[in-house]
Amino acid sequence: MREIVIIGDSGHAKVITDIVNSNDDMSVFAKLDDKYQEVFVEDGLLKGPVSHLDELIESDSKIQVVIGIGSNTVRKKIASSLRLASEMYVSVIHSSAIVSPSAELGIGTVVMPGAIINADAKIGDHVIVNSASVLEHDCVVGDYAHISPLAVLTGGVTIGEGTHIGAGASVIPLKTIGAWSIVGAGAVVVSDIEDKVTVVGAPARVVKREGL
Repeated sequence: MREIVIIGDSGHAKVITDIVNSNDDMSVFAKLDDKYQEVFVEDGLLKGPVSHLDELIESDSKIQVVIGIGSNTVRKKIASSLRLASEMYVSVIHSSAIVSPSAELGIGTVVMPGAIINADAKIGDHVIVNSASVLEHDCVVGDYAHISPLAVLTGGVTIGEGTHIGAGASVIPLKTIGAWSIVGAGAVVVSDIEDKVTVVGAPARVVKREGL
């Protein structure tokens, strides 16, 4: 039985708890969040500040870690600050999700209920694949990205690092969306999108560039 430590204790961590509990070979051992000043036990789970992680790792060889933070930028900052070896991270996949045997998932990635990841898709590290989203064959999703509920990436789509695809958005085949961009909820992407922009609408159009 793998013992999972979730970094963060908010709404996203609640969903990760359910995902872990849907699997027979893992259980949530602790939730660590810097809103806590001391270590304590609540509802059978150990809680405390993130700094307590080092002590947990030293005392228990079964522990693996997943970052339960919804913000892409904060998730990257935490991963950088923890400096954990890659084998310390676990990707958690809800039992109701469908993941092709030929798909590749990076470390620390979370796949939520009802999500579908099809053949030869490549998902990076610390990615959120949210509920009932669809990633079709040969999609490539960069580290720290977030694919929101009901979003659809059709075949061969490429998503850059840290990009957020909003709820119900869709991207037609073979399009590329750059790094750290935002695709608004319900948007329809029919052309390539550059880095660090926000797009909305159908077809999606740029409404904001970083710094403007």
